[in-house]
Amino acid sequence: MGILNLTPDSFSDGGRFSSESAALHHVEKMRLEGASIIDIGAQSTRPKAEFISAEVEMRRLGKVISAVKSEFPDLLISLDTFYSEVVKFGFEEGIDLVNDISAGQFDPKMFETVAETGLPYILMHVNPTYDGMHEKISYEDITVSVNKFLLVKARELSEAGVKDIILDPGFGFGKTPGDQHKLLDETQHIGLGRFPLLIGISRKSFIYKPLGKLPSDITEETQKLHRKVLEKGANILRVHDVAATKKTVEEWQQS
Repeated sequence: MGILNLTPDSFSDGGRFSSESAALHHVEKMRLEGASIIDIGAQSTRPKAEFISAEVEMRRLGKVISAVKSEFPDLLISLDTFYSEVVKFGFEEGIDLVNDISAGQFDPKMFETVAETGLPYILMHVNPTYDGMHEKISYEDITVSVNKFLLVKARELSEAGVKDIILDPGFGFGKTPGDQHKLLDETQHIGLGRFPLLIGISRKSFIYKPLGKLPSDITEETQKLHRKVLEKGANILRVHDVAATKKTVEEWQQS
C-alpha cells in the first residue's frame, strides 16, 4: 500500500502532491514500483497537525480519487479519513477501502456509513479522542490491550453490517517506543489470526529518532522490520518507499 498525502503539513511529504497532476505522477511512480493499493489522505494526523473539517478535506481531495481510478483502474484506492461524510464522498468517487485511524471514535456515524457502502474497513487501535490520540498511555501488556480493543470494535463493526475488516495495531499513535517494538515482536498475536493485518511503520519516529536520522533516511532499518512482520503474518504494508518494500516482499516470498 503506497501512501499519497494531499496535505500541506504531513510530516514527511507535506505539500508535494497537492495538485492533481503531481498526485497522478506520484501514483504512477508507486504503481510502477509495485504498489497494488494507494492510500489517499487529505488530513495530516501527525502530532500537532492542523485539524481540518470534512469540507476542507473533501476540497483537498477534489477529483484526485476519480482521476486515479480513471488513469489506473487496476489499482485499489483506500481513503484515509475519520469522517463519515468524506467516506460518502469517496464512495461516489470510486474508493475501494476505508482507512479510518479513529476506529469510529471521532464520528458516531462512521460504522453505519461504511456498512451502507459495503466497503472493507481498516480498523486501527488509537486513543479515544482527536486531541489525545498521541498521548502516551501506560499499558500493562500492549498486545493484550490492543487485541481487546480491536476485537471489541470488530464485533461492533460486524453488528453494524460491515463484512470485511482489516486490523491495524496503530504504530505511531499513543504508544511508547518499547511498546511498539513489543507489538512488532508479537505481530502474530494481533487479532488472534481472525482478520487480515495491516502494518504501518513507514517513517515512524520510534524508528528514526533513536538513530538520530531523518524519516527519509531509515530505509534499511524499516525493511528489516518489514521482513520481520511479514514472517509473523502481516498482509498489507502501508509505506512511503514502495520500491524498497516490494523488493523486501519478493525476497521474503522467495526464501
